[in-house]
Amino acid sequence: MLLIMKKQYSLLFFFIFILGICNAAISTKEYDALVALYKNTNGNHWIKKWDLDQPVSKWYGVSIVDNKVVGLNLFRNNLMGKIPKEIGSLKYLEYLNLAFNNIIGSLPESFTDLSALKVVHIEMNKIGGTIPSSIYKLKNLQEFSAYNNFLTGSLPQELGALKNLKILNLSSNNLQGEIPVSLGNLEALETLGLFENSLVGRMPHTIVQLKNLKMLFLANNELSGGVPKGLEQLVNLEMLQIQNNNFNSFLNLELLKESESLVLDYDKERSSFLFENLDINTSGMADTIFDD
Repeated sequence: MLLIMKKQYSLLFFFIFILGICNAAISTKEYDALVALYKNTNGNHWIKKWDLDQPVSKWYGVSIVDNKVVGLNLFRNNLMGKIPKEIGSLKYLEYLNLAFNNIIGSLPESFTDLSALKVVHIEMNKIGGTIPSSIYKLKNLQEFSAYNNFLTGSLPQELGALKNLKILNLSSNNLQGEIPVSLGNLEALETLGLFENSLVGRMPHTIVQLKNLKMLFLANNELSGGVPKGLEQLVNLEMLQIQNNNFNSFLNLELLKESESLVLDYDKERSSFLFENLDINTSGMADTIFDD
């Protein structure tokens, strides 16, 4: 009888041990960070809720690899509230999509501790505050999309340190100041969206260094001066929108090469020159506003 009881206890402890492993698939800090996000953003009202009694691997939108949280996709899930400071504990996170929700407040200081991040989508929320200057720490970042929020302040020079960035979309915010010349360091950049802010000053000449740039959206700001010479060097450029600014010269646009895919949108009524090198039949002349 004693032998049988020992075997039963052994089996019981074995199953408890296995159950513990299943529920502790990630570190305590990562677990606490996810729970903090759930509670801070009114998880009870999410469209697809988390059952905190279930293993994290079963939580909607959470991707786990080798017992580490590497992805978090809560797109259009009715998140309401602030991003908690605990999010900085998700140190293996590579993909973050909190877009199309009702998130308020500012990005916590710990946000830039997520050094593994490659893709960030926080667009279509109500996020305010400034872009932290410590954003330079996100060295692996390839996409940063935060359009249609309430971001304020100026664009930090430190954005120029994100050498792997391919998409930077900060359109439709309340950003002010000048476009930093450091953006010319983003050699991998393909899309730059700064549409509909309150940016002033000249379009930085360093933009012509962005050889991989395909989309450039600067419309609906307060930019002034002339369009910089050298845009013709952007051979991959497919769409350029600079209308509704205070530019006083568009002469350098004459140098743009004819392209079947190039779409230009500028203040045509304020321009007195003809595009001698652009065939209207092959080059689009868009009058539409920027559509994200």
